[in-house]
Amino acid sequence: MTSARPFGRALCAMITPFTATGELDLDGAGELAARLVGEGCDGLVLSGTTGESPTTGDAEKAALVRAVREAVGPGPSVLTGVGTADTRHTAELARQAEAAGADGLLVVTPYYSRPQQSAVEAHFLKVADATGLPVMVYDIPGRTGTRVEPATMRRLAEHPRIVAVKDCAYDLLSSARLIAETPLAYYSGCEEMNLPLYAVGGAGYVSTVANVAARQLRGILDAFDAGDTAEAARLNARLMPLAERMMAAGLPGTVTVKALLGGPVREPLQPADRETADGLRGLYEALVRTDQAESVV
Repeated sequence: MTSARPFGRALCAMITPFTATGELDLDGAGELAARLVGEGCDGLVLSGTTGESPTTGDAEKAALVRAVREAVGPGPSVLTGVGTADTRHTAELARQAEAAGADGLLVVTPYYSRPQQSAVEAHFLKVADATGLPVMVYDIPGRTGTRVEPATMRRLAEHPRIVAVKDCAYDLLSSARLIAETPLAYYSGCEEMNLPLYAVGGAGYVSTVANVAARQLRGILDAFDAGDTAEAARLNARLMPLAERMMAAGLPGTVTVKALLGGPVREPLQPADRETADGLRGLYEALVRTDQAESVV
C-alpha cells in the first residue's frame, strides 16, 4: 500500500452479523470478512453506520475487531468506527480499538450537538492524539448536521496521523481541491461518487454495496487503472441499478444488504419487506447472470 492509499483502494463498509436471538455473531463476521477479502477487498471498515454501530456496545465493537483480525490475518486493513458525539468516549473507543488489533480508526464528526468548526477540529485532534493509529475522518453532514469545512480539513491534514477522509459531503469540486492541496487520501463513501472521485485523484472507496458485489466494484477501479476509462464507465453503469436500489430505496444500506445476505438487524431498524427484498434479489441475480455470460465470452 502506498502512502497515497494508506488502506488500499477497495474497502467494504462491512455489516455486523447477528444471531437469530440478536447476539453478535462472531463466527459469521469472520466468515464474511474472509469472503470479502477473497473477493478483492483490500480492507474492511467495521462498526460504521452499515455495521449498526449505534446499537452495538463497546465490548461488542472490540470483540468484532478481534474476530475479523483473526479471520483475515495481517494483510488486509481492518479499520473500525469509534466516532460518537462525546470526545472523551470516542478517545476511549480509539484506545480500545488499538488494543484489539485495528489498523485504523474511522472517526465521524460529532453529531446532533452541531459544534462549531473550532470544536470539530479539536475533537479530531484529541482523538488522533489518543493512539498511534491512523485516522480516517468521516465527513457526512447529511447525517451529523455538521460538515468538516475545507479550511478545517486543511488544518487537520497537518496532523501526522490524520491521513484519510471518507467523503460523503457531495461536493466534488471541494474534494478535488483538497486532494490536490493536501496529502489526505480521499475515499468515496457514496456509491454514485466512487468512479467520479477516483477519476480526480481519490484513493478508492468505502462501500456498503461491496458486501454483495466486492468483485464487481473492484473491477471498475482495475479498468480505470489499466487506462480503459470506457470499460470502467461501462462496468460502473452496469452496477448502478443494484447500487441505486440498495442505497436509495428509502432504507438504510444495512437493511438492504441483509435483505440479500440474510440475518437480522437490531432495533430500531426493521428488516426489508418482501417486495423490497424480492426487487433487490432480482437486480442482484441479473448482475450475476451478466457476469457469468461475460466470463464465458
